[in-house]
Amino acid sequence: MMPAAAKRLTFVSLIAVWTLIFLGLGATAHADDVMDRVNSGKSIRIGFANEVPWAYPGDNQKPLGFVNAIALGVLETMGYNNIEPVVTDWGGLIPGLKANRFDIITGGMYILKSRCENVNFSEPIGVFGECFIVPKGNPKGIESYKDIKEKNAVIVTGAGYSTIENAKKEGVPEENIMTVPGNTEILAAVKAGRADAGGLTYFSALHLSKESGGAVEPTDPTKNPEWTFNWVGIGFRKADTEFLAAFNAALETYLGSEKMMKAVDAYGYSKSQLPGDTTTAHVCENR
Repeated sequence: MMPAAAKRLTFVSLIAVWTLIFLGLGATAHADDVMDRVNSGKSIRIGFANEVPWAYPGDNQKPLGFVNAIALGVLETMGYNNIEPVVTDWGGLIPGLKANRFDIITGGMYILKSRCENVNFSEPIGVFGECFIVPKGNPKGIESYKDIKEKNAVIVTGAGYSTIENAKKEGVPEENIMTVPGNTEILAAVKAGRADAGGLTYFSALHLSKESGGAVEPTDPTKNPEWTFNWVGIGFRKADTEFLAAFNAALETYLGSEKMMKAVDAYGYSKSQLPGDTTTAHVCENR
């Protein structure tokens, strides 16, 4: 038989264990910062950079761009209209999210395995290709990463852009990859002849080509490998699983709806960009 003192010790130990389990469960239940904010009446802070036409600020930092339009439409479907835009550099999006400077990333970010290790993504909101801006007439005949490698050309792209990883994967030497803060600087570098091509998404390339007044033109994204096409999602902190689940449920209803397509039409997003049945889990594993 167990001595009485030992029985009391065992009983006390069990209480301690169950207390720790209870507190642990409680901590998990309240670890969702976004849900805590909205339940207390605070705004949802959305982080994005100046990436036309994906997500960019208008007057008084009004959230514009088709990624913001989709995110705001989903949040409205969920019953949330108290939104606070927070504009930052592209390279500051994931660090800012992890540092709690904003609650979700609407910037138009590709879902990549390396990023999935740091943030959680919503289910995809679209699928997109990437290409280059080159001087008018494409004098060096650059259509793909392979061309950049073989012609020993210099590519300029944005800090934190997936283009950096893709160029290296295709064998472009690191010394041939120039990084700058964002799209404005990419355009400036190509126009000034400091780079032979600017690597970015097709939507961004179209916009910069128009903005340049014909000084640069976009290349055909299908000239790059199929694996350079990718899916975009809305980014969430790893702990905010409750809000992410609710967001995904609303996204399923909103994505591709007449209301959504009307909201994104002005930015060039069409039904051909809808992501189909590809899941974020699949993309995280394969991109």
